[in-house]
Amino acid sequence: MSDPLTSAPGAGLPGPDLSAGGVPGLDGSSTETQPLEVVVVTGLSGAGKNSAGRVLEDLGWFVVDNLPPALLLPMVELGARGDLRRFAAVVDVRSRAFTSDLQEAIRVLSEAGHRPRVMYVHARDEVLVRRYESNRREHPLQGNGTLVDGITAERNLLTGIAGEADLWVDTSDLNVHQLRATIENAFAREGQTPPLTATVMSFGFKYGVPLDADLVVDARFLPNPHWIPELRPYTGRDPGVRDYVLGQEDAGEFLDRYTEVLRLLVPGYRREGKRYLTLAVGCTGGKHRSVAIAEEFARRLTADGIAAVARHRDLGRE
Repeated sequence: MSDPLTSAPGAGLPGPDLSAGGVPGLDGSSTETQPLEVVVVTGLSGAGKNSAGRVLEDLGWFVVDNLPPALLLPMVELGARGDLRRFAAVVDVRSRAFTSDLQEAIRVLSEAGHRPRVMYVHARDEVLVRRYESNRREHPLQGNGTLVDGITAERNLLTGIAGEADLWVDTSDLNVHQLRATIENAFAREGQTPPLTATVMSFGFKYGVPLDADLVVDARFLPNPHWIPELRPYTGRDPGVRDYVLGQEDAGEFLDRYTEVLRLLVPGYRREGKRYLTLAVGCTGGKHRSVAIAEEFARRLTADGIAAVARHRDLGRE
């Protein structure tokens, strides 16, 4: 089934074709294989896996939808015999009992010298329910139960692979354009993936803590520009608000010390093979303090040679 997040209902990626003609650039007579960059897109049904796959396809990846885990290695090896260098597969519960098979397939790919990464796409339960109801579709694990039963069963089924994912993408508050920007930041590197890519996300605590955050910073200890009438209409991107927030007595020391913490963590993340870091910075509404602090953290990380981008989840919601 298609993901309810997709902009065109029923749109999907082509299914797997194991013939030589089905993989662009494949020379079927060649037996020599080269390591491929491999991305496995998995996660909750309705969270936007197919939309994520289409973004990768637009970025030049060869993408196969609904690929059974058992066919992952044969497809990669097939592509590796040609000039294919970036391969992505959307794998989900349509391939029943897929989790243990998928984890084994990823392990085998690593041992074969390829570079598999797992992108786990998820969303909050209430968001998934709303998407399914708007599309009038049944969840693939719903059976004779309720929609919530199907979502719960799938979450339990995905626990293992979710914990091993390289990149989490929470689409609860993203439209298709924001999803595209998130994935492009992680993968649009002309095939040269940096050792660590950082997203610094501002958010409002009153809208909930981001589920895909690796680190969460609370900026509510700083005075709130909301209570200053001349600053209230503006955001942390505007010079007046930014200068007010960063000019507070504790702001500079806080930024300096936490930047040192990040400099301590980043080498460890790299050693452990972590390629993506999401730092979430929160304030009450996600408009003033968190935005200014997130922009400054992104600037400092970039100055340290880390590919960093600031994203503001809740800006404009007030």
